[in-house]
Amino acid sequence: MMFTKAWKHPWQRTLWEYGTITVSILILVIGIYFFKFPNNFAFGGVTGFSTIFSRLAPISAGDFTFLVNGILLVIGFFFLGRAFGLKTVYASMLMSFLLSVMERIYPLSRPLTDEPLLELVFAVFLPAVGSAVLFNIGASSGGTDIVAMILKKHTSFNIGTMLFLVDAASVIMSFFVFGAATGLYSTLGLMAKSLVIDGVVENINQCKCFNIVCDDPDPICNFIINKLGRSATVYEAKGAFTHHKKTVVMTTLSRGQAVRLRNYVRTVEPDAFMMITNSSEIIGKGFLTN
Repeated sequence: MMFTKAWKHPWQRTLWEYGTITVSILILVIGIYFFKFPNNFAFGGVTGFSTIFSRLAPISAGDFTFLVNGILLVIGFFFLGRAFGLKTVYASMLMSFLLSVMERIYPLSRPLTDEPLLELVFAVFLPAVGSAVLFNIGASSGGTDIVAMILKKHTSFNIGTMLFLVDAASVIMSFFVFGAATGLYSTLGLMAKSLVIDGVVENINQCKCFNIVCDDPDPICNFIINKLGRSATVYEAKGAFTHHKKTVVMTTLSRGQAVRLRNYVRTVEPDAFMMITNSSEIIGKGFLTN
């Protein structure tokens, strides 16, 4: 999340992070297993290729994902060493394990509904939400992300372009393996995936930045510090037309805190001028640290 939490003990932060990873992977697996695999939607890294190779070879999509992710993890350790995050290892293995388990305890022979477009929405949205939360805490589900990490470290290739080409390759193969309709659905899913992930990440991190031009900053600053638990920057200003001295209070809050501050300022100083803007990336103490 954008606002960092204060933990009394390091193990609390670790527990929270791995709990978040586990929930994110569960969301991702539900989207892949119940909506992506049964409809043969072939977009999105290893699971996209899994859909294709499960049709061409005597191996299930879940087992293929488990096998390939395991190989990529070994390659990642070889090329990246300690730079290879344990959170990504955990997320990758958990996803692979859960997909294989789902195939054995709840096998699917056909899609859940007869509405492929509806299922495509869930096949895109659920994994995108899971992936976005993982990215936001510095993890990923492995797969082609590992290849991207290796390329970033050892080459000068454009990582975004390379990942798109890999995803596009699985989509192109789907036209030949599953037909035009499934190929077109996969193309639509590929185009929507990155947009949804970007949108979810920005929505998770979104903050409200305040610039409050007022006459008396003390009650406003006290409310920010004592009631909202945040801080603020205060500086003097002068009106261009009236030349009256004013004080500007600058602070950044979560959306819930922003509503409380806006209502409070309207109560204590109705004539105060407030400029409220959105931001999805703020780096510093109390926010993202890198």
